[in-house]
Amino acid sequence: MNIHEYQGKSILTKYGVAVQRGYVAHSPGEALEAAKKLKAETGTGWFVVKAQIHAGGRGKGTITETGSRGVVLAKSLEEVPQKAEAILGGHLVTLQTKAEGKKVSKVYIAEDVYAPGASEPKEFYMSILLDRSAGKNVIVYSPEGGMNIEDVAHNTPEKIFKEMIDPLTGVNDFQCRRIAFNFGLSGQAMKEMGIFVKSLYNAYVGCDAAMFEINPVLKTSDDRVIAVDAKVTLDNNGLFRHKDYAEMRDTTEEDSIEVEASNADLNYVKLDGNVGCMVNGAGLAMATMDIIKLSGGDPANFLDVGGTADAKRVETAFRIILRDTAVKAILVNIFGGIVRCDRVAQGIVDAYKNIGDIKVPIIVRLQGTNAVEAKKLIDESGLQVHSAITLQEAADQVKAVLEL
Repeated sequence: MNIHEYQGKSILTKYGVAVQRGYVAHSPGEALEAAKKLKAETGTGWFVVKAQIHAGGRGKGTITETGSRGVVLAKSLEEVPQKAEAILGGHLVTLQTKAEGKKVSKVYIAEDVYAPGASEPKEFYMSILLDRSAGKNVIVYSPEGGMNIEDVAHNTPEKIFKEMIDPLTGVNDFQCRRIAFNFGLSGQAMKEMGIFVKSLYNAYVGCDAAMFEINPVLKTSDDRVIAVDAKVTLDNNGLFRHKDYAEMRDTTEEDSIEVEASNADLNYVKLDGNVGCMVNGAGLAMATMDIIKLSGGDPANFLDVGGTADAKRVETAFRIILRDTAVKAILVNIFGGIVRCDRVAQGIVDAYKNIGDIKVPIIVRLQGTNAVEAKKLIDESGLQVHSAITLQEAADQVKAVLEL
């Protein structure tokens, strides 16, 4: 589950990670009040107005309606509501959004942390995620942080460093020193970086995150180390342990079809293809998508109806698949072990009757528990479906209907 920057920073703060302070606002008036509050608390005279969407590259992104960037600087209190108004309600287009962009419904009013001092502020990049091949967490970092980190990874990969962290021991002091050394830090800044790294790692583990990305990590002119941005992805499987984090979910930032599927307890992921898939079991779903690809089609989704699929659940799955206008055919591939094939077949029949005229060709492969009864239900229903026995047969049927 993705969360907004201001939500990610609230989590980081609980674990002692120093962050760029700020307040969320939903209107220009709220933005002004947030700025006044910040000025009273921090003394800042400049304010950063940041669009809050689930996408990176906001600093380079553009609001289509006004031409404003997704992250702008207000050099006075009076400028804050103007800057916020140019962002709120608009659609922000970045390299990580679709062409139409994402609508901005809230902004984050943050303190200015780039004030000049004894030394120049420096921007770094840092992220934490799981390296599945190594069975360890990994800190990925670079001394070249900021808006051009993608270019750094592409043009100068030698500036991207990794620190493997054993989950049994956590971050060691020598690893913190190595990170600080690769950042070119010394003295107080090195000590601050060590505190930052350990606190960030504790936050990553403590909130069951799938990924933390802090870009930039800023060494201020007075040698403090703070998180200026926070991109946080939480592991859905751990949300039962964090009810407060689960409430941070913003469904307006998610695909509406995926939200509907989630509410129906269906494992659904929208893809960019033209063949809808309804399968039981993640492994079989992956194999089904592979065979669709090999047959010349492209999977339009991953959809696992699970082992407790009944007629109502299958009908809901059908409705969700059919909401995708790119779907030109549907492949139902069920192996009846826990789930009974006749229940799935009844769901297909009910879906046809309740949804109405379905113009999309349907290929059905039902094997396993009560497969004979399931085939009888389908055959006697009068539905226009293409039946298959083997997975290859099903793939051939997909290819045939797509070529019509």
